[in-house]
Amino acid sequence: MQKADREPHEAAVDNPKRLEMAKGKILIVDDEANARNALAEIMRDEGYAVETAADGFKALPKLRDFSPEVVLTDLKMPGMDGVELLTKVHEHDPEVGVVIMTAFGAVDSAVKAMRQGAADYLTKPLNADELLVVLARTLERFRLRRETRQLRERLDARFSFDNIIGNSPEIQRVFKTVQQVAGSRATVLVTGESGTGKELIAAAIHQNSPRKHGPFVKLHCAALAESLLESELFGHERGAFTGADRRREGRFEVANGGTLFLDEIGEITPAVQVKLLRVLQEREFERVGGNQTIQTDVRVIAATNRNLKEMVDRGLFREDLFYRLNVVNLHMPPLRERSSDIAALADHFMRKYATENAKSVTRFSDASLGRLLNYDWPGNIRELENVVERAVVLTQDECIDIQHLPPELKPANKEAPGPQIPGWSLSDIERYAILKTLEAQGGSTSRAADVLGISVRKIQYKLQEYGASPKSEQPALERTP
Repeated sequence: MQKADREPHEAAVDNPKRLEMAKGKILIVDDEANARNALAEIMRDEGYAVETAADGFKALPKLRDFSPEVVLTDLKMPGMDGVELLTKVHEHDPEVGVVIMTAFGAVDSAVKAMRQGAADYLTKPLNADELLVVLARTLERFRLRRETRQLRERLDARFSFDNIIGNSPEIQRVFKTVQQVAGSRATVLVTGESGTGKELIAAAIHQNSPRKHGPFVKLHCAALAESLLESELFGHERGAFTGADRRREGRFEVANGGTLFLDEIGEITPAVQVKLLRVLQEREFERVGGNQTIQTDVRVIAATNRNLKEMVDRGLFREDLFYRLNVVNLHMPPLRERSSDIAALADHFMRKYATENAKSVTRFSDASLGRLLNYDWPGNIRELENVVERAVVLTQDECIDIQHLPPELKPANKEAPGPQIPGWSLSDIERYAILKTLEAQGGSTSRAADVLGISVRKIQYKLQEYGASPKSEQPALERTP
Protein backbone atom coordinates (compact mmCIF):
# COMPACT_ATOMS: atom_id res chain seq x y z
CA MET A 1 0.00 0.00 0.00
CA GLN A 2 1.41 3.36 -0.96
CA LYS A 3 1.79 6.13 1.59
CA ALA A 4 -1.15 8.17 0.37
CA ASP A 5 -3.43 5.13 0.27
CA ARG A 6 -3.21 4.13 3.94
CA GLU A 7 -6.36 3.09 5.75
CA PRO A 8 -8.82 5.69 7.11
CA HIS A 9 -7.51 7.67 10.06
CA GLU A 10 -4.14 5.91 9.93
CA ALA A 11 -2.28 9.23 9.82
CA ALA A 12 -4.06 10.34 12.97
CA VAL A 13 -3.38 7.06 14.72
CA ASP A 14 0.33 7.11 13.77
CA ASN A 15 0.86 10.65 15.00
CA PRO A 16 -2.09 12.27 16.82
CA LYS A 17 -0.02 15.34 17.75
CA ARG A 18 0.64 15.99 14.07
CA LEU A 19 -3.10 15.92 13.39
CA GLU A 20 -3.75 18.39 16.23
CA MET A 21 -1.08 20.78 14.90
CA ALA A 22 -2.13 20.48 11.25
CA LYS A 23 -3.18 23.57 9.30
CA GLY A 24 -6.39 21.79 8.32
CA LYS A 25 -7.85 18.43 7.33
CA ILE A 26 -8.10 17.66 3.61
CA LEU A 27 -9.76 14.62 1.98
CA ILE A 28 -8.50 13.99 -1.56
CA VAL A 29 -10.76 11.92 -3.84
CA ASP A 30 -9.38 10.90 -7.24
CA ASP A 31 -9.48 7.62 -9.14
CA GLU A 32 -5.98 8.22 -10.59
CA ALA A 33 -3.52 6.84 -8.03
CA ASN A 34 -0.50 8.87 -9.19
CA ALA A 35 -2.40 12.17 -9.08
CA ARG A 36 -3.90 11.26 -5.71
CA ASN A 37 -0.53 10.39 -4.21
CA ALA A 38 1.17 13.50 -5.57
CA LEU A 39 -1.54 15.79 -4.19
CA ALA A 40 -1.38 14.08 -0.80
CA GLU A 41 2.40 14.56 -0.66
CA ILE A 42 2.10 18.26 -1.49
CA MET A 43 -0.60 18.78 1.13
CA ARG A 44 1.34 16.96 3.85
CA ASP A 45 4.48 18.95 3.04
CA GLU A 46 2.42 22.12 3.54
CA GLY A 47 1.36 20.98 7.01
CA TYR A 48 -2.12 19.64 6.27
CA ALA A 49 -3.54 16.41 7.66
CA VAL A 50 -4.55 14.36 4.62
CA GLU A 51 -6.68 11.32 3.84
CA THR A 52 -7.33 9.93 0.36
CA ALA A 53 -9.98 7.85 -1.40
CA ALA A 54 -10.01 6.25 -4.84
CA ASP A 55 -13.68 7.08 -5.52
CA GLY A 56 -16.79 8.66 -4.05
CA PHE A 57 -18.04 5.51 -2.37
CA LYS A 58 -14.73 4.98 -0.54
CA ALA A 59 -14.78 8.63 0.51
CA LEU A 60 -18.12 8.37 2.36
CA PRO A 61 -16.91 6.52 5.51
CA LYS A 62 -13.97 8.93 5.75
CA LEU A 63 -16.38 11.84 6.05
CA ARG A 64 -17.43 10.33 9.36
CA ASP A 65 -14.11 8.95 10.58
CA PHE A 66 -11.74 11.72 9.44
CA SER A 67 -14.15 14.72 9.55
CA PRO A 68 -12.42 16.72 6.79
CA GLU A 69 -12.74 20.50 6.60
CA VAL A 70 -12.18 20.53 2.82
CA VAL A 71 -12.84 17.81 0.22
CA LEU A 72 -10.74 18.05 -2.96
CA THR A 73 -12.41 15.80 -5.52
CA ASP A 74 -12.08 14.95 -9.19
CA LEU A 75 -15.20 15.66 -11.24
CA LYS A 76 -15.15 12.57 -13.47
CA MET A 77 -14.90 9.30 -11.54
CA PRO A 78 -16.46 5.86 -12.03
CA GLY A 79 -19.43 4.93 -9.86
CA MET A 80 -20.01 8.24 -8.05
CA ASP A 81 -18.78 11.41 -9.72
CA GLY A 82 -17.73 14.64 -8.03
CA VAL A 83 -21.17 16.28 -8.25
CA GLU A 84 -22.85 13.29 -6.56
CA LEU A 85 -20.12 13.28 -3.90
CA LEU A 86 -20.70 17.02 -3.37
CA THR A 87 -24.34 16.27 -2.52
CA LYS A 88 -23.34 13.51 -0.09
CA VAL A 89 -20.72 15.71 1.59
CA HIS A 90 -23.23 18.49 2.24
CA GLU A 91 -25.81 16.02 3.50
CA HIS A 92 -23.19 14.95 6.04
CA ASP A 93 -22.01 18.48 6.91
CA PRO A 94 -23.15 21.50 4.86
CA GLU A 95 -20.23 23.58 6.16
CA VAL A 96 -17.49 21.42 4.57
CA GLY A 97 -15.91 23.12 1.56
CA VAL A 98 -15.79 21.06 -1.65
CA VAL A 99 -13.28 21.96 -4.39
CA ILE A 100 -13.82 20.34 -7.79
CA MET A 101 -10.91 19.29 -10.04
CA THR A 102 -11.71 18.98 -13.73
CA ALA A 103 -10.16 18.83 -17.17
CA PHE A 104 -10.21 22.12 -19.07
CA GLY A 105 -12.93 20.91 -21.43
CA ALA A 106 -15.36 20.22 -18.57
CA VAL A 107 -15.30 23.68 -17.01
CA ASP A 108 -19.04 24.09 -17.66
CA SER A 109 -19.71 21.07 -15.44
CA ALA A 110 -17.50 22.51 -12.71
CA VAL A 111 -19.38 25.82 -12.86
CA LYS A 112 -22.63 23.88 -12.56
CA ALA A 113 -21.19 22.14 -9.49
CA MET A 114 -20.44 25.55 -7.96
CA ARG A 115 -24.07 26.53 -8.46
CA GLN A 116 -24.93 23.41 -6.46
CA GLY A 117 -22.69 24.44 -3.58
CA ALA A 118 -19.06 23.70 -4.49
CA ALA A 119 -16.67 26.23 -2.97
CA ASP A 120 -14.39 26.49 -6.02
CA TYR A 121 -12.93 24.54 -8.95
CA LEU A 122 -9.47 23.92 -10.40
CA THR A 123 -8.54 22.85 -13.94
CA LYS A 124 -6.06 20.08 -14.67
CA PRO A 125 -3.13 20.01 -14.85
CA LEU A 126 -3.14 21.69 -11.45
CA ASN A 127 -0.89 24.61 -10.60
CA ALA A 128 0.51 23.97 -7.10
CA ASP A 129 0.50 27.64 -6.06
CA GLU A 130 -3.08 28.13 -7.22
CA LEU A 131 -4.09 24.91 -5.46
CA LEU A 132 -2.66 26.12 -2.14
CA VAL A 133 -4.37 29.51 -2.43
CA VAL A 134 -7.76 27.93 -3.19
CA LEU A 135 -7.44 25.43 -0.33
CA ALA A 136 -6.44 28.13 2.16
CA ARG A 137 -9.38 30.31 1.08
CA THR A 138 -11.84 27.41 1.28
CA LEU A 139 -10.54 26.39 4.69
CA GLU A 140 -10.96 29.97 5.97
CA ARG A 141 -14.57 30.03 4.73
CA PHE A 142 -15.25 26.71 6.45
CA ARG A 143 -13.96 28.03 9.76
CA LEU A 144 -15.87 31.30 9.47
CA ARG A 145 -19.09 29.37 8.81
CA ARG A 146 -18.44 27.08 11.76
CA GLU A 147 -17.61 29.99 14.07
CA THR A 148 -20.78 31.78 12.96
CA ARG A 149 -22.87 28.69 13.67
CA GLN A 150 -21.27 28.21 17.08
CA LEU A 151 -21.85 31.88 17.92
CA ARG A 152 -25.51 31.57 16.96
CA GLU A 153 -25.83 28.44 19.07
CA ARG A 154 -24.33 30.28 22.05
CA LEU A 155 -26.70 33.20 21.49
CA ASP A 156 -29.65 30.81 21.24
CA ALA A 157 -28.61 29.21 24.53
CA ARG A 158 -27.92 32.53 26.26
CA PHE A 159 -31.24 34.08 25.26
CA SER A 160 -33.35 30.96 25.51
CA PHE A 161 -36.48 31.56 27.59
CA ASP A 162 -35.32 28.71 29.82
CA ASN A 163 -32.10 30.57 30.64
CA ILE A 164 -33.65 33.87 31.67
CA ILE A 165 -33.74 33.54 35.41
CA GLY A 166 -36.87 34.03 37.47
CA ASN A 167 -39.74 31.95 38.81
CA SER A 168 -41.74 34.66 40.54
CA PRO A 169 -45.27 35.25 39.19
CA GLU A 170 -44.28 38.79 38.16
CA ILE A 171 -41.44 37.76 35.88
CA GLN A 172 -43.26 34.68 34.60
CA ARG A 173 -45.98 36.97 33.27
CA VAL A 174 -43.28 38.86 31.37
CA PHE A 175 -41.84 35.62 29.94
CA LYS A 176 -45.26 34.52 28.76
CA THR A 177 -45.78 37.79 26.88
CA VAL A 178 -42.28 37.59 25.36
CA GLN A 179 -43.04 34.11 24.02
CA GLN A 180 -46.29 35.36 22.50
CA VAL A 181 -44.80 38.41 20.74
CA ALA A 182 -41.37 37.08 19.69
CA GLY A 183 -42.68 35.52 16.49
CA SER A 184 -44.54 38.64 15.36
CA ARG A 185 -43.19 41.85 13.85
CA ALA A 186 -45.06 44.09 16.32
CA THR A 187 -43.24 47.03 17.88
CA VAL A 188 -42.57 46.46 21.58
CA LEU A 189 -42.13 49.03 24.36
CA VAL A 190 -40.24 47.70 27.37
CA THR A 191 -40.70 49.82 30.50
CA GLY A 192 -39.25 49.60 33.97
CA GLU A 193 -36.64 51.04 36.30
CA SER A 194 -32.96 51.12 35.37
CA GLY A 195 -31.21 47.81 35.89
CA THR A 196 -34.28 45.56 35.57
CA GLY A 197 -33.06 43.77 32.44
CA LYS A 198 -34.85 45.60 29.63
CA GLU A 199 -32.03 45.06 27.12
CA LEU A 200 -31.85 41.35 27.98
CA ILE A 201 -35.57 41.00 27.25
CA ALA A 202 -35.17 42.87 23.95
CA ALA A 203 -32.33 40.53 22.94
CA ALA A 204 -34.43 37.49 23.90
CA ILE A 205 -37.30 38.71 21.71
CA HIS A 206 -34.92 39.13 18.76
CA GLN A 207 -33.12 35.83 19.29
CA ASN A 208 -36.40 33.90 19.42
CA SER A 209 -37.93 35.63 16.40
CA PRO A 210 -37.80 34.90 12.64
CA ARG A 211 -35.28 37.76 12.46
CA LYS A 212 -32.70 35.97 14.62
CA HIS A 213 -30.27 35.59 11.71
CA GLY A 214 -30.46 39.31 11.02
CA PRO A 215 -28.60 41.98 13.01
CA PHE A 216 -29.54 43.07 16.53
CA VAL A 217 -28.52 46.73 16.66
CA LYS A 218 -28.57 48.80 19.85
CA LEU A 219 -28.63 52.57 20.35
CA HIS A 220 -28.66 54.43 23.66
CA CYS A 221 -30.69 57.53 22.80
CA ALA A 222 -29.84 59.49 25.97
CA ALA A 223 -26.11 59.40 25.25
CA LEU A 224 -26.24 61.59 22.11
CA ALA A 225 -27.11 65.18 21.28
CA GLU A 226 -30.01 65.73 18.84
CA SER A 227 -27.83 66.25 15.74
CA LEU A 228 -25.69 63.21 16.48
CA LEU A 229 -28.71 61.07 17.33
CA GLU A 230 -30.36 61.90 14.01
CA SER A 231 -27.18 60.93 12.16
CA GLU A 232 -26.84 57.71 14.18
CA LEU A 233 -30.42 56.72 13.38
CA PHE A 234 -30.67 57.69 9.72
CA GLY A 235 -27.09 58.13 8.55
CA HIS A 236 -25.72 61.13 6.67
CA GLU A 237 -24.33 62.14 3.30
CA ARG A 238 -20.88 63.53 2.74
CA GLY A 239 -20.85 67.26 3.52
CA ALA A 240 -24.13 67.16 5.46
CA PHE A 241 -22.44 68.96 8.35
CA THR A 242 -18.98 69.95 9.54
CA GLY A 243 -16.86 66.83 9.85
CA ALA A 244 -19.05 64.68 7.57
CA ASP A 245 -16.23 63.76 5.21
CA ARG A 246 -17.93 60.62 3.89
CA ARG A 247 -21.31 58.95 3.59
CA ARG A 248 -22.31 56.98 6.68
CA GLU A 249 -25.09 54.43 7.11
CA GLY A 250 -27.40 54.88 10.09
CA ARG A 251 -28.71 52.27 12.49
CA PHE A 252 -31.90 51.77 10.46
CA GLU A 253 -29.82 50.72 7.44
CA VAL A 254 -27.46 48.55 9.47
CA ALA A 255 -30.40 46.81 11.19
CA ASN A 256 -32.27 46.09 7.94
CA GLY A 257 -33.78 42.61 8.14
CA GLY A 258 -33.22 42.50 11.90
CA THR A 259 -34.11 44.36 15.09
CA LEU A 260 -33.26 47.86 16.30
CA PHE A 261 -33.28 48.35 20.07
CA LEU A 262 -33.73 52.01 21.09
CA ASP A 263 -32.87 52.38 24.76
CA GLU A 264 -34.07 55.43 26.75
CA ILE A 265 -36.52 56.39 24.01
CA GLY A 266 -38.09 58.99 26.31
CA GLU A 267 -35.01 61.21 25.90
CA ILE A 268 -35.36 61.95 22.16
CA THR A 269 -36.28 65.48 21.10
CA PRO A 270 -39.53 66.45 19.31
CA ALA A 271 -37.71 66.87 15.96
CA VAL A 272 -36.29 63.34 16.10
CA GLN A 273 -39.68 62.03 17.30
CA VAL A 274 -41.26 63.26 14.04
CA LYS A 275 -38.70 61.47 11.87
CA LEU A 276 -38.90 58.29 13.92
CA LEU A 277 -42.69 58.28 13.58
CA ARG A 278 -42.37 58.46 9.81
CA VAL A 279 -40.05 55.44 9.71
CA LEU A 280 -42.44 53.40 11.86
CA GLN A 281 -45.43 54.37 9.70
CA GLU A 282 -43.95 54.25 6.20
CA ARG A 283 -40.77 52.18 6.66
CA GLU A 284 -38.69 54.72 4.76
CA PHE A 285 -36.37 57.66 5.49
CA GLU A 286 -33.64 59.87 4.05
CA ARG A 287 -30.11 60.28 5.33
CA VAL A 288 -29.21 63.63 6.88
CA GLY A 289 -28.30 65.94 4.00
CA GLY A 290 -29.63 63.53 1.38
CA ASN A 291 -32.63 63.28 -0.96
CA GLN A 292 -32.65 59.55 -1.71
CA THR A 293 -35.54 57.72 -0.02
CA ILE A 294 -34.35 54.48 1.58
CA GLN A 295 -36.66 51.58 2.33
CA THR A 296 -36.09 49.60 5.52
CA ASP A 297 -37.43 46.41 7.07
CA VAL A 298 -36.65 46.75 10.77
CA ARG A 299 -38.46 45.67 13.89
CA VAL A 300 -38.20 48.31 16.59
CA ILE A 301 -38.04 47.50 20.29
CA ALA A 302 -37.87 50.58 22.50
CA ALA A 303 -37.19 50.87 26.22
CA THR A 304 -37.53 53.59 28.82
CA ASN A 305 -37.47 54.10 32.58
CA ARG A 306 -39.76 57.10 32.22
CA ASN A 307 -43.57 57.26 32.17
CA LEU A 308 -44.24 58.04 28.50
CA LYS A 309 -48.00 58.38 29.03
CA GLU A 310 -47.36 61.10 31.60
CA MET A 311 -44.92 62.76 29.18
CA VAL A 312 -47.64 62.71 26.50
CA ASP A 313 -50.06 64.41 28.89
CA ARG A 314 -47.43 67.09 29.58
CA GLY A 315 -46.76 67.64 25.87
CA LEU A 316 -43.21 66.28 26.04
CA PHE A 317 -43.75 63.20 23.88
CA ARG A 318 -45.86 62.80 20.74
CA GLU A 319 -49.05 60.86 21.36
CA ASP A 320 -49.05 59.28 17.91
CA LEU A 321 -45.46 58.08 18.36
CA PHE A 322 -46.30 56.71 21.81
CA TYR A 323 -49.07 54.54 20.38
CA ARG A 324 -46.83 53.40 17.50
CA LEU A 325 -44.20 52.27 19.98
CA ASN A 326 -46.61 50.87 22.56
CA VAL A 327 -48.22 48.20 20.37
CA VAL A 328 -47.10 45.66 22.96
CA ASN A 329 -46.02 46.84 26.40
CA LEU A 330 -43.71 44.77 28.58
CA HIS A 331 -43.20 46.12 32.08
CA MET A 332 -40.15 44.78 33.88
CA PRO A 333 -40.86 44.56 37.62
CA PRO A 334 -38.22 45.96 40.01
CA LEU A 335 -36.24 43.39 41.96
CA ARG A 336 -37.91 44.40 45.26
CA GLU A 337 -41.22 43.18 43.79
CA ARG A 338 -39.77 39.79 42.85
CA SER A 339 -37.68 39.07 45.94
CA SER A 340 -38.23 35.32 45.57
CA ASP A 341 -35.91 35.47 42.53
CA ILE A 342 -32.99 37.06 44.40
CA ALA A 343 -31.42 33.76 45.55
CA ALA A 344 -31.50 32.25 42.05
CA LEU A 345 -30.10 35.41 40.45
CA ALA A 346 -27.33 35.69 43.05
CA ASP A 347 -26.38 32.05 42.50
CA HIS A 348 -26.26 32.60 38.73
CA PHE A 349 -23.96 35.62 39.06
CA MET A 350 -21.79 33.82 41.60
CA ARG A 351 -21.18 30.94 39.19
CA LYS A 352 -20.63 33.30 36.25
CA TYR A 353 -17.98 35.41 37.97
CA ALA A 354 -16.37 32.43 39.68
CA THR A 355 -15.77 30.98 36.21
CA GLU A 356 -14.54 34.29 34.78
CA ASN A 357 -12.11 34.78 37.67
CA ALA A 358 -11.02 31.11 37.89
CA LYS A 359 -12.20 30.83 41.50
CA SER A 360 -13.87 27.90 43.28
CA VAL A 361 -16.66 29.91 44.91
CA THR A 362 -19.70 27.66 45.29
CA ARG A 363 -22.09 29.10 47.88
CA PHE A 364 -23.31 31.93 50.11
CA SER A 365 -23.30 31.76 53.88
CA ASP A 366 -26.65 32.03 55.67
CA ALA A 367 -25.78 35.53 56.87
CA SER A 368 -24.76 36.83 53.43
CA LEU A 369 -27.80 35.30 51.74
CA GLY A 370 -30.04 36.82 54.40
CA ARG A 371 -28.49 40.23 53.75
CA LEU A 372 -29.11 39.87 50.01
CA LEU A 373 -32.71 38.80 50.56
CA ASN A 374 -33.43 41.63 52.99
CA TYR A 375 -32.05 44.48 50.87
CA ASP A 376 -34.29 46.78 48.80
CA TRP A 377 -32.08 46.80 45.62
CA PRO A 378 -32.72 50.30 44.27
CA GLY A 379 -30.33 49.50 41.41
CA ASN A 380 -32.22 46.26 40.68
CA ILE A 381 -30.54 43.31 38.92
CA ARG A 382 -27.58 45.39 37.75
CA GLU A 383 -26.78 46.33 41.36
CA LEU A 384 -27.14 42.71 42.50
CA GLU A 385 -24.78 41.55 39.75
CA ASN A 386 -22.17 44.14 40.73
CA VAL A 387 -22.42 43.20 44.42
CA VAL A 388 -21.98 39.49 43.69
CA GLU A 389 -19.06 40.09 41.31
CA ARG A 390 -17.34 42.14 44.03
CA ALA A 391 -17.95 39.39 46.58
CA VAL A 392 -16.54 36.69 44.30
CA VAL A 393 -13.38 38.75 43.74
CA LEU A 394 -12.88 39.43 47.47
CA THR A 395 -13.51 35.98 48.91
CA GLN A 396 -10.54 33.65 49.33
CA ASP A 397 -12.44 30.39 49.80
CA GLU A 398 -15.53 28.61 48.52
CA CYS A 399 -18.04 30.66 50.53
CA ILE A 400 -19.24 34.25 50.17
CA ASP A 401 -19.73 35.60 53.69
CA ILE A 402 -21.17 38.86 54.99
CA GLN A 403 -17.78 40.58 55.15
CA HIS A 404 -17.48 40.21 51.38
CA LEU A 405 -20.61 42.33 50.83
CA PRO A 406 -20.43 46.15 50.70
CA PRO A 407 -21.13 47.78 54.10
CA GLU A 408 -23.87 49.99 52.63
CA LEU A 409 -25.95 46.90 51.87
CA LYS A 410 -28.40 47.59 54.69
CA PRO A 411 -31.79 45.91 55.11
CA ALA A 412 -34.79 47.78 53.69
CA ASN A 413 -36.78 49.82 56.22
CA LYS A 414 -40.18 48.85 54.95
CA GLU A 415 -41.69 45.44 54.65
CA ALA A 416 -42.47 44.18 51.21
CA PRO A 417 -46.15 43.56 50.53
CA GLY A 418 -47.37 40.05 51.16
CA PRO A 419 -48.50 37.73 48.40
CA GLN A 420 -51.82 38.28 46.66
CA ILE A 421 -53.25 34.80 47.20
CA PRO A 422 -55.61 34.59 44.17
CA GLY A 423 -53.50 33.28 41.30
CA TRP A 424 -50.67 32.03 43.53
CA SER A 425 -49.89 28.32 43.65
CA LEU A 426 -49.10 26.53 46.91
CA SER A 427 -45.45 26.31 45.85
CA ASP A 428 -45.39 30.11 45.33
CA ILE A 429 -46.80 30.64 48.84
CA GLU A 430 -44.33 28.15 50.34
CA ARG A 431 -41.41 29.88 48.59
CA TYR A 432 -42.59 33.28 49.86
CA ALA A 433 -42.99 32.01 53.44
CA ILE A 434 -39.53 30.41 53.52
CA LEU A 435 -37.68 33.34 51.98
CA LYS A 436 -39.44 36.05 54.02
CA THR A 437 -38.96 34.11 57.25
CA LEU A 438 -35.30 33.64 56.40
CA GLU A 439 -35.07 37.42 55.86
CA ALA A 440 -36.70 38.13 59.22
CA GLN A 441 -34.28 35.76 60.96
CA GLY A 442 -31.19 37.38 59.45
CA GLY A 443 -30.47 34.44 57.16
CA SER A 444 -30.35 31.81 59.94
CA THR A 445 -31.81 28.56 58.63
CA SER A 446 -32.07 27.08 62.13
CA ARG A 447 -34.14 29.99 63.49
CA ALA A 448 -36.27 30.09 60.33
CA ALA A 449 -36.92 26.37 60.72
CA ASP A 450 -38.09 26.89 64.33
CA VAL A 451 -40.47 29.67 63.27
CA LEU A 452 -41.93 27.67 60.36
CA GLY A 453 -42.05 24.38 62.26
CA ILE A 454 -40.07 22.49 59.62
CA SER A 455 -36.61 20.95 59.54
CA VAL A 456 -33.42 22.81 58.71
CA ARG A 457 -32.81 20.17 56.06
CA LYS A 458 -36.05 21.08 54.29
CA ILE A 459 -35.11 24.76 54.22
CA GLN A 460 -31.70 23.87 52.83
CA TYR A 461 -33.30 21.67 50.19
CA LYS A 462 -35.75 24.39 49.20
CA LEU A 463 -33.00 27.01 48.97
CA GLN A 464 -31.12 24.69 46.66
CA GLU A 465 -34.27 24.31 44.57
CA TYR A 466 -34.73 28.11 44.43
CA GLY A 467 -31.16 28.56 43.22
CA ALA A 468 -29.08 29.01 46.39
CA SER A 469 -26.26 26.53 46.96
CA PRO A 470 -26.41 24.04 49.89
CA LYS A 471 -24.62 25.14 53.07
CA SER A 472 -21.72 23.56 54.87
CA GLU A 473 -23.77 22.80 57.99
CA GLN A 474 -25.66 20.21 55.92
CA PRO A 475 -22.97 18.17 54.13
CA ALA A 476 -25.33 15.23 53.66
CA LEU A 477 -27.59 17.41 51.52
CA GLU A 478 -24.78 18.02 49.06
CA ARG A 479 -24.65 14.29 48.38
CA THR A 480 -28.35 14.04 47.71
CA PRO A 481 -28.99 13.61 43.96
